[in-house]
Amino acid sequence: MQGYIININSVRDEDLIVTILSEDYLYTTYRFYGTRHSIINIGFKIDFELERNFKSNIPRLKDVLHIGFSWILDREKLYCWQRYIKLFYPHLKDVDNIDRFYIELLDDLAHKMIKQNPKRAIIENYILLCQYEGRLHTEYECLLCDQPITKDISVVRSFLPTHSSCSYSRAFDLQNIKELFEEKTLVKFSDDEVEYLWNILLQGL
Repeated sequence: MQGYIININSVRDEDLIVTILSEDYLYTTYRFYGTRHSIINIGFKIDFELERNFKSNIPRLKDVLHIGFSWILDREKLYCWQRYIKLFYPHLKDVDNIDRFYIELLDDLAHKMIKQNPKRAIIENYILLCQYEGRLHTEYECLLCDQPITKDISVVRSFLPTHSSCSYSRAFDLQNIKELFEEKTLVKFSDDEVEYLWNILLQGL
């Protein structure tokens, strides 16, 4: 099996509880500490096996092989990737059966990050996630006052649209936000604007 590590918790004697997003399931596994074990971390894509034991409800993670990305040694890209991947755990932790969409979404992002700026690639990827989950608000009505947004627009957590005067937050050109939501591109956004959107994304999926 293959999947992405989206959460790691330390337990006794340096053992780990590892949560893995696979093609169709969210696995909670137990990883015994050992010097011969390969290094694992948040965001790693791994090939793995599970060993089930009638004495435990949690399968043991074994035979782990790290599937590397060509940009894995790029510190900025790895840092942004891990911060994004970590957000998937609170978003999906109460779900067992997972649609294949999620692992394909991350596979696509990992490929795009070869050439693309990581924050831009991740934000565009997140818009696809919101669209898939039916949370992308393209009616452009203010979350706070329910009135149409016709000029400048702000976005808050989960990229929900508001009037900047209602949320007291940064205003964006409405046409640029429409292009982001509908065309999934940040080409018209400055680096400073991308950084602002990045910090909103980090509030949670």
